[in-house]
Amino acid sequence: MDWLDFESPVTFLVGENGCGKSTLLESLAIAARVATVGGMELDEDPTLETSRRWAEKLRLSWAQRSGRGFFFRSEDFIGFTRRISESRKEMKELEEEFDAQFEGYARQLATGVARGQAHALTRYEELETSSHGEAFLHLFQERFVPNGLYFLDEPEAALSPQRQLALIALLKEMEGEGCQFIIATHSPILMAFPGATILDLNEAPPQPIEWKDTEHVQLTRDFLNNPERYLRYL
Repeated sequence: MDWLDFESPVTFLVGENGCGKSTLLESLAIAARVATVGGMELDEDPTLETSRRWAEKLRLSWAQRSGRGFFFRSEDFIGFTRRISESRKEMKELEEEFDAQFEGYARQLATGVARGQAHALTRYEELETSSHGEAFLHLFQERFVPNGLYFLDEPEAALSPQRQLALIALLKEMEGEGCQFIIATHSPILMAFPGATILDLNEAPPQPIEWKDTEHVQLTRDFLNNPERYLRYL
């Protein structure tokens, strides 16, 4: 594979398990040096060693580079919520420490800083009380910003079909804000995003494919039309 173009605001990487979707996505995110959500930094995470080696071979060319955006894996979400909870607890303890340590204006200034940082984290309070799928969607709503570049690995993992449609609506909204998304997915619903490029990684090199021609859509349609055909041998 000599080159790949990512010209569309939304590009989906699709294919069978083991075809390299996640590895390609991770390698692109590492080469682009984006932040992570919840997990370790991309250059430190031991699970990304193979992807880091591939990233060293990549040469990225930009029409317009953005310093905004992030890399997201569904398995990192629990780490993100845990980090937020721990940070809020630390800010509360720091405020109490400053309150006991300082007096007068110094106390007001120090506790105000800690209180302000704790308040900034309240935007994520819903993550601790919502269902897994609702929290996923809320995270995206809070963290997507205009002109960002986002690498999402199977964001549908915790989302019901209805929530996947809500994610499509959010992607469409952020497309209008100048964002670009590269998404590895197995979801026929997400792949139906209007105007998206779908790259089939079952082919070498990856080839653009129409939504209706993807294995995911064809197999899902066939199963729904005649589930007994697939289940009778169980």
